[in-house]
Amino acid sequence: MNVKKEPGSVLPHAVSAEDLALINRLSRAELAAEQVYTFALRLCDNEVDRDWERFDESGLEALRHLFVGKSGIFDHNWSAGGQTARLYKTEICQEEGATAAGDPCRFLKGYAYMLRSEKNAALIEEIEGGIKKEVSVGCSVSGRRCSICGQESCSHQGGQVYDGRLCYFTLLDPVDAYEWSFVAVPAQRRAGVMKSYVQSRDSGLRRMLSAHPACLRQLDALEKEAKLGRAYLDGLRRELVRLAGMSDEELDLQVFSKTAGKMDEDELLELAKVYRRRMEEKYPPSPQLRPLAALQQQDEDRAFLV
Repeated sequence: MNVKKEPGSVLPHAVSAEDLALINRLSRAELAAEQVYTFALRLCDNEVDRDWERFDESGLEALRHLFVGKSGIFDHNWSAGGQTARLYKTEICQEEGATAAGDPCRFLKGYAYMLRSEKNAALIEEIEGGIKKEVSVGCSVSGRRCSICGQESCSHQGGQVYDGRLCYFTLLDPVDAYEWSFVAVPAQRRAGVMKSYVQSRDSGLRRMLSAHPACLRQLDALEKEAKLGRAYLDGLRRELVRLAGMSDEELDLQVFSKTAGKMDEDELLELAKVYRRRMEEKYPPSPQLRPLAALQQQDEDRAFLV
């Protein structure tokens, strides 16, 4: 089947015998071809999105398995009343061009079905008419990696250019796929994706604490303090790299910076002391003002000069 690759595209799809077999694996009752309406949709891709984040090829492959059987809703509103369709098949597709990360363009394509009923008649008409076409997915990942330093947490800002390199974050190891939604404005420029960047245990912790607002506030405070702590360590690392660069002109600062990124607070402080002493030895302080007594002695001696 030829697929027209448009932003967030939702295209009609004729149901085949193979499709019907996959659909009936998900349904409790045996459905006939005339009872279902199927369509294809572009779920997400590996391009850098509006949040300066992206999935890599392994991330798309993981999502390909996770999204089979997931419900389609509206605007990521987790309500059973909004369930309208379900994905029964997914595949990775390749297209021409390269992403901002330099990888070949790939996207995750899904095939969904819904019942031909009075309730869904208006939605089917909107899909056929091109009104409902932008989609977005909800999922969680286990981490992310900065394109500049390779770290999960750093001071680099997405969308900024450092030494000619664009800063973006690759989302790593998807651990769950929640749903996909019809939306008005997706985050990805071509398909749209709403991502929750959280460690999987944090995501579970928030779900467990959802009924306890006081505990959630406490968790928010802890996360804020953790963010300040990371900023403090980043400051120590930058200061250490500065001192090392001034003390040793032959030092490869790019390699040293990566090493400093793996140090804890005690190691950073101790090594900073060493480089600070070296810098003071190399550039000893030179006072601009001398003591008053020395100046007076010099003036008194001036009278005996011929």
